[in-house]
Amino acid sequence: MSKLLVKPSGDHGPIVSVTPETAGWTYVGFELQRLAPYDRIAGDTGTREVCLVLVEGKAHISAGGVDFGIVGERMSPFAGKPHSVYVPAGSDWSVRADTAATVAICSAPGVPGARPPRLIGPDQVSQEVRGKGSNTRHVTNILPEGEPADSLLVVEVITPGGNTSSYPPHRHDEDDLPRQSFLEETYYHRLNPPQGFAFQRVYTDDRSLDEAMAVENGDVTLVPKGYHPCATIHGYDLYYLNVMAGPVRTWKFHNAPEHEWLLKA
Repeated sequence: MSKLLVKPSGDHGPIVSVTPETAGWTYVGFELQRLAPYDRIAGDTGTREVCLVLVEGKAHISAGGVDFGIVGERMSPFAGKPHSVYVPAGSDWSVRADTAATVAICSAPGVPGARPPRLIGPDQVSQEVRGKGSNTRHVTNILPEGEPADSLLVVEVITPGGNTSSYPPHRHDEDDLPRQSFLEETYYHRLNPPQGFAFQRVYTDDRSLDEAMAVENGDVTLVPKGYHPCATIHGYDLYYLNVMAGPVRTWKFHNAPEHEWLLKA
């Protein structure tokens, strides 16, 4: 199995954990918690900022001394916009499930006390359609670079069955602004219906990294560098939650030149 593919372990509790140490990189952390009603989890951000994304379900969330009450309304990541809570570095947080819930804990380096915690509700996230034809996908910007944070960029994407996404292939692995930014990235994948599968390739120009992965429901893929397109099969929609972070909080990418013609076709 590819070292870039992380399979969930079980169906309850912390089923995925990606840290800078386990990934062999510097910035991005990603954890996934599957909770039963009344389960409680808590943490202290320390020197990292956190975005708690309710992938599905409802939960009582507190952060940095602020009680946000019951957060969440969708019961599937394919059923509308998400609720999320931003937690700055140097803060504690807690989540108590009100229903069965899936909580993504997205993290990256932060500055303690830089800003207060805040709820990011469905009415505060923008949506856009990217691409056309069989390259159409639907993007929800949870924590884009235009919203305050230190390092984190967080986005959801739904790709209809039979379509491609993160395509034409692009990369963001050079710290060469304004041309390109260096960003590590994780993808948390879900399929609808869940027995489906999709594909993701991660590769560099010189093919020193070239991994093609079959992605199943609940898998996480790591993108330390290189191009990283996805494709889902007919009849199965693909959801993924992206977490990105690097030395500068901006998304500037480089398209694979041999495929850039697709943007003008």
